[in-house]
Amino acid sequence: MPSSLAAVAPRCALVWRTGRVAVLALSPFSVWAAQAEPTAAPSPAAGASAPAPRPDPEAQAPTEPDYRLPALEILGFDFLLNRANRYYGTDRDDYRVTSASVRRNLRSGWGTDRDPFQTNQFGHPYQGAMYHGFARSANLDYWHSLGYTFAGSVFWELAGERTLPSRNDQVASGIGGSFLGEALYRMSNLVLERGGGMPRFWREIAAAAISPASGFNRLVYGGSHGSIFSSHDAAYSSRLELGYSGSVKRVLGTSTTAVQRNEAQAHFSIDYGLPGSRGYEYTRPFDYFNFQATVSSANGIENVMTRGLLVGSSYEAGPDYRGVWGLYGSYDYIAPQTFRVSSTALSLGTTGQWWLGESLSLQGTAMAGVGYAAVGTTRGAVGERDYNYGVAPQALLALRLSQGDKVSFDFSMREYFVSSLGSGTNGGRDNIVRADASLTYRIDKQQAVTLRVLGNRRDATFSTLGSSRQTQVTVGIFYALLGQDRFGAVDWR
Repeated sequence: MPSSLAAVAPRCALVWRTGRVAVLALSPFSVWAAQAEPTAAPSPAAGASAPAPRPDPEAQAPTEPDYRLPALEILGFDFLLNRANRYYGTDRDDYRVTSASVRRNLRSGWGTDRDPFQTNQFGHPYQGAMYHGFARSANLDYWHSLGYTFAGSVFWELAGERTLPSRNDQVASGIGGSFLGEALYRMSNLVLERGGGMPRFWREIAAAAISPASGFNRLVYGGSHGSIFSSHDAAYSSRLELGYSGSVKRVLGTSTTAVQRNEAQAHFSIDYGLPGSRGYEYTRPFDYFNFQATVSSANGIENVMTRGLLVGSSYEAGPDYRGVWGLYGSYDYIAPQTFRVSSTALSLGTTGQWWLGESLSLQGTAMAGVGYAAVGTTRGAVGERDYNYGVAPQALLALRLSQGDKVSFDFSMREYFVSSLGSGTNGGRDNIVRADASLTYRIDKQQAVTLRVLGNRRDATFSTLGSSRQTQVTVGIFYALLGQDRFGAVDWR
């Protein structure tokens, strides 16, 4: 449903906007900086992760959870968001909420809405991430915070807008928002805990930029409602890439958008809780997670993707393999220039690392599951729906082969089959495939260069429009800033 959220800012920052108000939502550079403190060169032990820095002595021990505060903050946030949209947003009449509109929504069924794709599939998950951050920074655990996020989304659907409640918003905000919010919360606390040599003032600023809800509670309530969440010395790997990408193949299909052949991009990624670290246990949701985001000069937010282990356990196979397996939750937002797809899903999968030789390691994740997804073209031809919803079986394979701390090859492929089930229409079906291959060569210290090939393909079939295909393949070169862990291989041998 309409919510004037989601826009793009330069320098790899995602921005949330309400009317004229812009709040910094995410600055990936801050997380990279938290571990980018110059360190001695790693030993030749295959470029394994550098020893984790000692936790910040200023970190506070967790205090008792406060169940009332996040409820009040979520209600207050929704009220302010409603007022901002009522006076400064688009479709202002949708926010003229009355007691009659609330009673009608309580009695009505839940359908799907037709708000702009970015509003529903990025704005709403970020709204849910704010709910999640309020609860987590009040010292609630993940599962209680998920409940607050889900309830906050229900309240918005019933009383935040006059329009009828929609199940797609509930999934995106109430569930996808929790997956996104937990990743942001963990990264924010990682900056506070590890520091990376930054003064405390700048750590607080960086952490609040990543998770504004947590930063608000730390500012107002201090350590009693904003204690630093311990990473338990998790092994992690991150990188920031800045570069240029050009399109080498384009099949627009039904899209009428003007595709930009060349685009500047900024990309950030982090793997947190990598298997193999001695003494590290997966006892809390998102003790392992992956997060990545890309912004582009061509179309703003090109992707925001996160996946985290909800319930699972570690395992090993012989002396050279360590892994973790279980149930993963994921939120994906992918928007190349020709089409868009977004999904909130649950999957079974595993993440592991295998030492193939003295300095050669293979890390990877494999997952398969089912989600609720939205997919559609960009500026479709007359007669084509902007985008459609449906239950979506999906799969992911992500691999990294690294040789010491000098070179790595990364490959990932993900696929979504978006059916007409749960679409609310007679609809059709879509099959989305995204493949990403990159070669990174470390030049000196934490500086590297990356060559990347990225392919996106959508095959759609609808009874009224027949079949169509949209494809985009790009090749890019990037300057990469690696974290102090280089390529992130964990050495337990």
